[in-house]
Amino acid sequence: MKELEEKLGYAFSDGQLLQTALVHSSYANEKRQEGLVCNERLEFLGDSVLGFVVAQHLYRTCPDMPEGRMTRLRAELVCEQSLYGVAQRLELGRYLLLGKGEELTGGRTRQSILADCVEAVIAALFLDGGIDVASGFIHRTILAGFDPALHGRTGDSKTELQELVQRRSGQVLHYEMTGESGPDHRKTFSARVTLNGVEIGAGEGRSKKEAEQAAARRALESLQR
Repeated sequence: MKELEEKLGYAFSDGQLLQTALVHSSYANEKRQEGLVCNERLEFLGDSVLGFVVAQHLYRTCPDMPEGRMTRLRAELVCEQSLYGVAQRLELGRYLLLGKGEELTGGRTRQSILADCVEAVIAALFLDGGIDVASGFIHRTILAGFDPALHGRTGDSKTELQELVQRRSGQVLHYEMTGESGPDHRKTFSARVTLNGVEIGAGEGRSKKEAEQAAARRALESLQR
């Protein structure tokens, strides 16, 4: 535990919290008579702490960012793949307590198990040291070097347009194809998008989907001027 504490950058007052964060349900089930508790409750709490800290960071550092993009960024930062990367850097797999079955089937390197363990560790840090300790860990391991300009851009203009117009109730977006041209192997499609019956963007593409995305992109450019 001392070795892991050094990697976490924090010495626990209650070492049992950290140990519980490393107990997978498969191990707890095998050691049920010993009264061991698995890390699932800690994982539940850690998920909320992580979401709060990341949301607070985005709110404070990106004052002009719309809610929809903040939501996508938060999802990207707290996703399983992101947490798995943290687990790998900390070598959490070395410290996991797994049941025999999970051990034999590669549980020590399984992405979902390691990501869940990171959330449990975050909860342990929070319970032992408070929100400042948990937040410090999250900033060091997940938010360090984060650049919003390089994240959260889905390239989905239709989704961004939908999120933009939904800020006001009663808004109706509608896409329709307005034409196609060219030979079968090289067609060009045209589309337009209307807001409450009024055209707000038009575009072309090599497929109907591309044409609709182009129309949405033009609409976004127009509405955000």
